[in-house]
Amino acid sequence: MNGYENMTALSVAVTDGIAVVTFDLPGEPVNKFSPAVITEFVAVFDRLDGDASVRGAVLISGKPDVFIAGADIDQFLEFTSAADAARASAEGHQLMNRLEQGRVPWVAAINGACLGGGLEVSLACAYRIASDSPRTVLALPEVQLGLIPGAGGTQRLPRTVGLQVALDMILTGKNVRARKALQSALVDELVHPNILRDVAIARAKDLGAGKIARRRERPHGAKGVLLEDNPVGRAVVFRQAREMTMKKSRGHYPALLAALEAVAAGYHGPVAAGFATEARLFGEMAMSAVCKQLIFLFYATTSLKKDTGVAPGAPAGLNVAKVGKIGVLGTGFMGAGIAAISAMQGVPVRFKDTTHVQVAKGIGAVRAVLKERLTKRQVTRQQFADQLSLVSGTVDYTGFGNASMVIEAVFEDLSVKHAVLKEAEAVLPAGAIFATNTSTIPIHTIAAASRDPSRVIGMHFFSPVHKMPLLEVIVTPQTVSDVIATTVAFGRKLGKTVIVVNDAPGFYVNRILAPYINEAGKLLDDGARIEDIDRAMLDYGFPVGPVTLLDEVGLDIAGKSGSIMAAAFGDRMQPSSTLGKVLAAGRLGRKGRKGFYTYDEHGKKGGVDQTVYQLTPTGTARREFSAAEIQERLALAMVNEAVRCVEEGILRAPRDGDVGAVFGIGFPPFRGGPLRVVDTIGAAALVERLEALNARFPGRYAPAAKLLAMAANHETFYPATGKPV
Repeated sequence: MNGYENMTALSVAVTDGIAVVTFDLPGEPVNKFSPAVITEFVAVFDRLDGDASVRGAVLISGKPDVFIAGADIDQFLEFTSAADAARASAEGHQLMNRLEQGRVPWVAAINGACLGGGLEVSLACAYRIASDSPRTVLALPEVQLGLIPGAGGTQRLPRTVGLQVALDMILTGKNVRARKALQSALVDELVHPNILRDVAIARAKDLGAGKIARRRERPHGAKGVLLEDNPVGRAVVFRQAREMTMKKSRGHYPALLAALEAVAAGYHGPVAAGFATEARLFGEMAMSAVCKQLIFLFYATTSLKKDTGVAPGAPAGLNVAKVGKIGVLGTGFMGAGIAAISAMQGVPVRFKDTTHVQVAKGIGAVRAVLKERLTKRQVTRQQFADQLSLVSGTVDYTGFGNASMVIEAVFEDLSVKHAVLKEAEAVLPAGAIFATNTSTIPIHTIAAASRDPSRVIGMHFFSPVHKMPLLEVIVTPQTVSDVIATTVAFGRKLGKTVIVVNDAPGFYVNRILAPYINEAGKLLDDGARIEDIDRAMLDYGFPVGPVTLLDEVGLDIAGKSGSIMAAAFGDRMQPSSTLGKVLAAGRLGRKGRKGFYTYDEHGKKGGVDQTVYQLTPTGTARREFSAAEIQERLALAMVNEAVRCVEEGILRAPRDGDVGAVFGIGFPPFRGGPLRVVDTIGAAALVERLEALNARFPGRYAPAAKLLAMAANHETFYPATGKPV
């Protein structure tokens, strides 16, 4: 009996004056802080500080590849006021102060994810050791939830790594890998995972013996002295950070400015003032509308990770097969991207294209994607070489006989897709999955050429594949459950957020994008300025304006997609007159160095090409449209179409529609998604606004039948209280 038997999350073993405290939260895949866990930590502090035989302590995780993932997000839903949240932050400060100021010096032994409250714990420790595992990352990601660090992160991090590095971490929430953490003094030492525990114990002994100082000054370089160690320099740093923040966020994410204020409060004045400011602002942010929407997205994406993709009521006993090797048909931009992300996950890839030149280009494109990770030091040279070695190519189907899955990424032509499907099926082993990366052609029409349509499925990746997080998996009534579940699991292995949608023209993401893009074109028909349209939607929260997006996608691709959507849905999906004329004039967008905007020989975007207005119905004459009108016409067209996708069963759940819009086309995360917008505005109010628009533009804004029903019955897509999904 050692006095620690009543604890569940923490276990303590004391040997030779060093306490090893292992954090292993039962029943959870990760360690996270909750009121119960905090109570156990306080009890440990009390006992260790009162035991004179204990000279040092080590905090280590019992979870594989996770140190501490942060706070339990569930508790954020329990806050009823900013004061409640501020008190929780102040309690976090007390805990970290105990850790930092107690008699016993602590060593943080970090392996795997050290996030949010986990990093704040490590910052309060006297010494930090990280494993050199590629899974070890450190971050303060609170801004991604519309929050700021609430357990002292805005105060301790700048004093540990310097103001500029700290602001970059806090304002972006980005992960810092172990080697970078060592360079910035975020950790004191880097070791192999196998010796992490032993080295941490040794350093705890050194601390207890006074061989290592508990408080060490951060080394100041010339840049630090110039910009951080004097009031004028600090003012410059904060001003530049604020300007950059406003430029990128356009004021939509208040937590960014709150974080700057909290850091400044403690950096300019007494640290106690900094802690007080942090607690107050944490409380305010926790009750903000932005925070609630971002937490909704957190829960939505978390629940998707546990979803097999199979609709309720499907037969039990899924056979989720391991995808050991894939074939990729087509070595263009999309095919190369799919091959690259597969190789990153250790999956062998066999390329196929019509010529050796094309195959070589494809492998070269894969090499470029993988090289980017090497340049950023995300992988070692050996890992880069190992991943590249997994990709090979052919002009026939040799090497396809043992592929678990084939993904076609050939030209968007049904006859071509039918041809490669038949060719592939002739050599593939029994049970292999044939996936198509088509963005517009209904999957069932492609599957019609298959000898086994039940094993044909859609995998709609987004460009660029290695950067865009969404994968849209499209199923037909014939697609069997095992194929769905296997494809979804493989998509997650590739690092994608996966939504499953039912087969229909445009599927879901392109379906809701079509009226949005069309309405931008019709504003051009009506005499709007290109820059006004793009600026308005940037201000709404999209990452790029719709006209810029057209140029980026390619006007030829947009034109083909628009024709398919118009054929499927009639006049309300009819592309604008301007788009057709611009395309007919040979303007293809960025790839053709000529579109709505000008481009230099390297493809760098310039200003609006004023000559393009000659191709619009109103000619060069332009007129003013308010940002509010532009935003309403484009955003509500998308929202209404998303509701139709729920109504028609294209979406299996509203959650999928919101995640798909945010991760697939950049719908503003702080708005939660198009179906969350319905709940925010209210169905009745939304119907009123749509009917007013439809009176002006007959047929384009008729409210979806489901929306009318929701308005009549006072319904919402999500519950008002509790977990949103």
